[in-house]
Amino acid sequence: MNFVEELRWRGMLHDIMPGTEELLNKGMAAGYIGFDPTADSLHVGHLTQIMTLIHFQQAGHKPYALVGGATGMVGDPSGKSAERNLLSEDILQHNLQAMQKQLEKFLNFDRGDNSAEMVNNYDWFKDFSFLEFIRDVGKHITVNYMMSKDSVKNRLNGDTGMSFTEFCYQLVQGYDFYYLWKHKNCVLQMGGSDQWGNIVTGTELIRRKDGGEAFALTTQLIKKADGTKFGKTESGAIWLDPEKTSPYQFYQFWLNTSDSDAKGWIRIFTLFEKEAIEAIEAEHAAAPHTRALQKALAKDITIRVHSEAEYEKAIKSSEFLFGNTGIEFLSELNDTEIIGLFDGVPNFTINAADLQNGINATDLLAAHTQVFPSKGEAKKMITGGGVAINKQKINTADDIYTTDSLINNKFLVAQKGKKNYFLIVVE
Repeated sequence: MNFVEELRWRGMLHDIMPGTEELLNKGMAAGYIGFDPTADSLHVGHLTQIMTLIHFQQAGHKPYALVGGATGMVGDPSGKSAERNLLSEDILQHNLQAMQKQLEKFLNFDRGDNSAEMVNNYDWFKDFSFLEFIRDVGKHITVNYMMSKDSVKNRLNGDTGMSFTEFCYQLVQGYDFYYLWKHKNCVLQMGGSDQWGNIVTGTELIRRKDGGEAFALTTQLIKKADGTKFGKTESGAIWLDPEKTSPYQFYQFWLNTSDSDAKGWIRIFTLFEKEAIEAIEAEHAAAPHTRALQKALAKDITIRVHSEAEYEKAIKSSEFLFGNTGIEFLSELNDTEIIGLFDGVPNFTINAADLQNGINATDLLAAHTQVFPSKGEAKKMITGGGVAINKQKINTADDIYTTDSLINNKFLVAQKGKKNYFLIVVE
């Protein structure tokens, strides 16, 4: 397998340093990608780089996942990002352990010579004094070089220059590449196209400090056709951790992809061969309403991130909300999964003590909650047979509900008509 050609036909390749493809075609090489440990989970925004490492390893090369334990302690050097706050060592260690568990789902850490490895730049920076850093690293990369490299970005951002912290931060990233080149024989750094400048700083440091040669490759930044940010919803980021984003929500994110996005994303985020993708595209083109592209994409990536069992559960969840699956299905879900299933649905909280002695349907839906704006409207729709609790039609406005009615001892599910759901959480 030709790694660069694989990225090329999948539409992932953005930039590549001359000589890189020739180097990789000679035999096994080591390369790395850096990940920011700002949370205890990766999210779908990381998946492009994870897929890059997967293809790298499948092509017979050795992948390194570098987590920035040291740089995570700096936070965002520009001070502009609320998502890259300064983190303590304890939080960072927790985040790193969680990230490694997730990466182990994608990369093979027990594959002989080209086993994946995870490295933490804190390990080589923790005893590196500032004076040593300036002496051994800083003198090799000038401020003029760094400023010229970032001049276009600076002008676009309206900045007049680079802060000292930003300068040091980029030197640190460059030194990461040097360290891995020196100690791990790592000759290639990969990343998103916005990282090209940082990567080239590393290759330049290797050349100036030790007269060595290293290479660079970047991938396309993923954008949505409608201009909105990839990997974000109204609820926030789509995480790989099922406690942060339920498998159902994760599945729905991919299932709701537009046709134009799905056509590109099925190449980037699945391991399907070209012929298989073209067959799915043909099926989709023949009957777009069946959403063959979206279903194939959502199924493949949900199984690989979570499991086949979680994928099947996501399908059942969809059938529960939009089909005829009974309320007993919810007993198969934990509390987090139930809340995730009803994400975006109006929800209300009532006290368990109020439900202990029983609440009639009208009070439940129009006094203790606001499923209806008034008792009169609640009674009218109940009388018309259009309201259900736990998928059972309410017979009269005086039907009584108690704690015995709860699902998983915590939830009630109200419906107005077939598709308007309301989640009632009892605490």
